[in-house]
Order: sequence, then C-alpha cells, then structure tokens
Amino acid sequence: MNTIRFRHVLALSCLVILAGVVAPTLAAEFPAAESLDKSGADAYRRGAFEQAIVQWQEVAGLHERQGNRGGLADAHLHIATAYQALGRYPKAGEHLISAQRLAAEAGDRTRQTRILARIGSIALSTGRTSEADTSLNQALQSAHALGDQALTATILNDLGNLYYAQQRHADAVKAFEESIATASTSSDRQLTARAHINQATALMGLSQFLEAKNQLDQALADLDSTPPSHDRAYGLITIGLTYDKLRSSLPLQHAELMKTSFTAYQSAADTSESIDDHRATSYAWAYLGRLYETEQRYQEALDLTRRAVLSAQQAVAPEALYRWHWQAGQLFVKLGQPNEAIEAYRRGAFVLRSVRAELLASSGPASVPFRQAVGGLYYELADLLLQRAASGAAADMEPALREARDTIELLKVDELRNYFGDECVDAAHSRIASLEQVAPTAAIIYPILLPDRLELLVSLPGGLQRVAVPVGADRVTDEIRLLRHFLEKRTTNEYLSHAQQLYDWLIRPLEARWGTTRPHTLVFVPDGALRTIPMAALHDGTGFLIQRYAVATTPGLTLTDSRPLKRQAIRALSIGLAEAVQGYAALPHVAEEVRAVNQLFGGNLLLNEDFLVPRVESELKEQPFSLVHIASHGQFENDARKSFLLAYDDKLTMDRLDRFVGRMRYRDEPLELLTLSACDTAEGDDRAALGLAGIAIKAGARSALATLWSISDESSSQLVGEFYRHLQDPLLSKATALQQAQLKLLDHPMYQHPAYWAPFLLLNNWL
Repeated sequence: MNTIRFRHVLALSCLVILAGVVAPTLAAEFPAAESLDKSGADAYRRGAFEQAIVQWQEVAGLHERQGNRGGLADAHLHIATAYQALGRYPKAGEHLISAQRLAAEAGDRTRQTRILARIGSIALSTGRTSEADTSLNQALQSAHALGDQALTATILNDLGNLYYAQQRHADAVKAFEESIATASTSSDRQLTARAHINQATALMGLSQFLEAKNQLDQALADLDSTPPSHDRAYGLITIGLTYDKLRSSLPLQHAELMKTSFTAYQSAADTSESIDDHRATSYAWAYLGRLYETEQRYQEALDLTRRAVLSAQQAVAPEALYRWHWQAGQLFVKLGQPNEAIEAYRRGAFVLRSVRAELLASSGPASVPFRQAVGGLYYELADLLLQRAASGAAADMEPALREARDTIELLKVDELRNYFGDECVDAAHSRIASLEQVAPTAAIIYPILLPDRLELLVSLPGGLQRVAVPVGADRVTDEIRLLRHFLEKRTTNEYLSHAQQLYDWLIRPLEARWGTTRPHTLVFVPDGALRTIPMAALHDGTGFLIQRYAVATTPGLTLTDSRPLKRQAIRALSIGLAEAVQGYAALPHVAEEVRAVNQLFGGNLLLNEDFLVPRVESELKEQPFSLVHIASHGQFENDARKSFLLAYDDKLTMDRLDRFVGRMRYRDEPLELLTLSACDTAEGDDRAALGLAGIAIKAGARSALATLWSISDESSSQLVGEFYRHLQDPLLSKATALQQAQLKLLDHPMYQHPAYWAPFLLLNNWL
C-alpha cells in the first residue's frame, strides 16, 4: 500500500503552524468574531478541520457584514488552510483567491505575503511545481523584507519540499537547514521539528542515513516539549514512518529503529486520543498495525487496523478509511481468510470512490501516479475474485469474473479522469451489456496483468471466459517494451521474435476457445504497458494478427458508445498542416491527404495558413460535422497539459480540443470520428499512451483513429485514404475498413514493415 502521498500531505498541509498563519485582525472590536476565531483555531489544533471551517465561515460572515476587509481576508486564509489539511485543494484555492483580492484592495503587504506563501504550498501539493517556485520565492523575498521570522521559516520549509520533489536533494537540505536556523530564533519547536523531519528525508535522498537519523532524533526531542495537538501527533507519525524506512539502510540499528518507530506511533496515538483527534488516531493505529505486520504478527496487526478503521469512521475521514480497509484486506489474505479479504477490499474500493475528486485534484507531474497510488487496491481485489472464479463452483464463476473485470474497469475510468484532470469521461458511459450484445462477431479481450500471471478475460457470444497464462506482469512488460522499440526500426526485423512471443501469450491461448465460431474482430481493452503497442503487429509465426482479424482498441468497456456509424450524409472538417512552422518539419503529403478527405465527404477544408486555432473553434461552433480529420504534428505526453496538435499559429492543447470538439458530445448526434494523423507518443510511456487511448472520450467522439508514433506522411496519406474509401461501404465496420487499409500497405513492397501500417489504432467504437 502506497504511503508517499500521505507523507507529502503531512509535510505540506497538516503540520501548519497556526500561530504563523493567523495575522493580526480587528477581531477584538467584534467579540463574537474573536470568540469564533479562537474556537476555529482550537478545532484546527485538535484536527477537527471541518469544525474549524464552520467556525471560520461564521467569522467571515461577521467581518463581511461589518465591512472589515482585513478580518475577512484572514478568515478566507484560515478556511483555505483547513481545506488544504483535508486535501480539498480546489476549495482551498477558491478561498485563497478571495483572500488575495481582499488583501490587495486593502494594500496589506503582510497579509498578501502570507496568502502568496499558502498559494505556493497548495501549488506544490497539486504538482504545479513551476507555479509553486514562483509564488514561494516571491513570498520569501517579501517575508525577509517584513522581518517575519516564523513565516520565513515556513516558506523555506516549503521550498525544501519543492526541491525534494524536483530531486534537488542538496538544495532541499540547504533550504531545510535555513528553515531550522530561522525557526530556532523564534523558539518555535513545532516548526523546527517539521524542518528536521523533512531534512531527514532529504538526507536519505543523498544516502546520508546516519545524518538522517540524527535529524529525526532532534525532531523527536523538539516535539517532546510541545503541548498535545494535531500537528504534534502527525509529526510523531511522520517520525515513526521515517525511522521505519531507515531500517533497511541501517541494518545494524534495525532493532533500535523499530523500537523508536513503535514508540513514536504509540506516542502519536496517546496524543491524538487525549485531544479526541480521531483522524490522527486512525493513522497512528494503522501504522502501528503495519509495524506488527512486518514482524508477521498478523492477528495483532489486524486488531490495530480495525481500531484504525473505527477511528477513521468516527473522524469521517474517507481519505484514511479506504487505506485501512485495504490494509485489513491484505492482512486477511495473510491470515488465509480470502472471503473476509474480499469484503474488506470491496469496502475500501467503495470508500475510495467517494474521495476520487480529492485524489484527482491533488494529482500532477510531481505527484505519485494515480495507478501507483491506488491501483494496488483494485488489482489485489481483482486477483482474489479471479482466484475465487478458478476454485469455486461453476455457477459462481461468471459473477466473480464479471466483478473482477468491473473492478479493473473502475480503475481505468478513474485513471483517465486523473490523466485529463477533469470528469470528461462521465459523458461517455454506456452499459457493458449493450456493448456485448451489439458485437456478436467480435471477441472483447480484457487482459489483466498480475504479479504472478497474465489473466485474459474474453467476451464471446457464449459468455465470459477466463484463461490464465503463467507469466507475470514484469516479464510481459519487458517483452512489450522490446517490441515497441524494435517496431519503430524500419530497417530490421528484430521485432519479430517479440511479436511472436506476445502472440503466444495474448492470442494463442484464446484461439483454442474459438471453436467453429472464430470472431471477425478482436477488441482489446489494454492494460498498462499494453497501451503502448499496436496489437495488429503481433505475429503467429506465419502472419500478422491483422491478416486474420480486424483489430480495435478501447480504454474501457464502460467508455464505449456502442452505436454503429451512420453512413448517411457524413460531413467532414478536413484540417492539415503541410508547411514547416514553429520549428517543426514540413509534411508535404498532408495537403494531398486532407484534400482527398474533402473530396470523399465534402464539408470544409482548412489547410496551412487557414489552420488557425480561432478558425477551428469557429468552424466547430457553426457546423454540425460528423467527421473531423486533423493531419499535423501531434504529441502525447505524460502530462495531458503538455499534449497538443500543431496548428499554423499555435498549439491545439487537449483542453482546447475539449472546449472546441468536446461540446459536440451534447448534440443529439455527437462527433462520429476524430482522425489524428502523424501523432506520436513517447516510447515506453504508459501514461502518454493513456492520453492517446482516451482522446476520443476527451473530444466527445464515438471513435478516433490515431497513431502511436509518427510515420512517413506519404505512407500515412495512402493508408488514411484507403481507410476512408472502405468506410464508405455500409457493409464494413470501421475496424474492417482499417484492416483493409493496413493490408493494402502490407502488400506494398515499400511499406511491408509494420512500422508503416501498425501504429494506426482505431480507438473506442469499432462498429
């Protein structure tokens, strides 16, 4: 179970020195506001963040009625701090905007500096490192000028965390040293403890493990002299976590570190219980449970984890509760109780869905990838369900298989939401049952990569079947990486052995199940690294997969609009960039490609200097196009915000594409097909490939045709032209039209290598 995000939040959000945040206000003039403000601060110190928010919202109302802008700005800042501690960053941001406006109107430099520092802290929590760098450094300069030592120390601590996130460990150490020295001048033990803890983590990044332990020892001494509070409890928990992590690096001190870790957790539990801080109590008990688990004392670990569950329920802390249900599930597995484990995992997955929006808001380039952070919960549950299907009665098999598939489907949907940073996928939901019913000639293949085996779930007219292949995820992933690498080398056939190995794992075990009803189309719902390769290039020893089957890909069954293409009156918007602009090479055959699309389907044509971002927006607003074809340089990156299509005047980002094309999803007839010719995704980057897989959903299109890597624009033009010509035949599906186009190139002596024809993927609806 992943704890990195929890530790990141601890460092940046929860250990807030409230006294350093609360600026002087005019609250003394208003006894009611002063009393509520104090109640809010007391609630915050006890970890009752929701209660603190309620109190400070009342304070804000009083100040607003009195016209006290300074007091109102402070109230918004306090509310933002509490929302940050809860991990609800969008809400925190809303209040910071209000606080910033009010402080600027009042011309109050001190308040402006505190607000700017908080903006930088939240930017860092959400992975916006460039914005965090700017805000924190500006705030630091201002804090120095104001002579505010406590605020300076807090900002230096956040800068240290920024440098650590950027893997600038030496810079982080220096920033934390400055934070400690500055905090010491004000005798703020809580603040120095926080910097010592973070300093220890940075030193571990430099492999200075003994020095890291010394920093933790100092942090523990600092916290011993502070009164009970939420911040003290969380500081002790973080110290316990870090001592525990040091054990593998300091084996001679293993026993001492374990004992100290245990003591820190127990002290955190005592502290949090003394102030009725159920949230902190839940973390203390849970991590004590994990410590017992490492000693294989599973029943004791489970008892402690159950206490953590109860405390998280009392705190109404779903961001913690799903973790402890997950931990309980793992312990039930080790205790040999699979049924109880499945129930615990189900509860964890249910709770996780309730905090999905918060996890989405906290994602970013510097954050732990969504799949790495929570994917284990879904995969471990699916693994147990697949084991139940394999060992249970025949009547129980298909329900268990469907639940396993649905569990991974939930992860796929949330992973797309996480990649694009919004809820765009919700508009695309349809029912799995309807998809299977409209595809009687297709086999829907759902691979699930598990540590010890590859599970293949396949939907056939006779129902859902399962095949287990005894090869683990790491081995499959290695083979996938090699295939992708060699496929792009057009001058060799080094790809062939890897294409054959993957065929043997992914296809051959299923072909024995076809019987006399061999499917015409194979629809893959790829998982992880499988998103980075074209299945059409798999090879059975005598020929490519595309020579036997039409092939399509969808990022998830519940994301696929199952309605077939309407061939009547297709109207196209054909867009292309053939000229060299913005440092990108010319694509001379693009002009021929987009003119051919325009001749086949009519509609409007935007080529070269007419391919302007505002012009594209205008066309899509005014015309009900059913097909949009874009032939230009395109790049899908790990970060959706850096993915784009190149226009003549600018870059058409995914956000812009969503605004322009995505509005079509709300029409009675949404966009049927979006074609992106000449796109590229980084080799070996599963997350970048996720963006390509989800492009149809992001654009509100039923289908997309796009390339995994950029290829010769001459061969691309030929393939696209063939695809569209076959698409005019009402008897052919889109998958079959693409198959025929790929076979045409495969027969061409210049384009037989799969590097030319294989990267074209038909995404989502293949009918």
